[in-house]
Amino acid sequence: MTERARLTRLTGSGNGECGEDDCPNVYRTDKGSFIVQGDLFDGFTAPEGEGLVEIPESVLREAVRVLGW
Repeated sequence: MTERARLTRLTGSGNGECGEDDCPNVYRTDKGSFIVQGDLFDGFTAPEGEGLVEIPESVLREAVRVLGW
């Protein structure tokens, strides 16, 4: 199984804001952690091996709604 197949997509449910894979999204892993897809943020340099992405508030709200929090 590929790494991507182990992710549950919580956002980007086709609300017309973007295409299938080219927009900010939040994914949940099979371990219960989260992966965030978004535009790279260059406001400061993250530690080696880490990255920073910027996503809209609406994406986080959608993920929270899907999880029922």
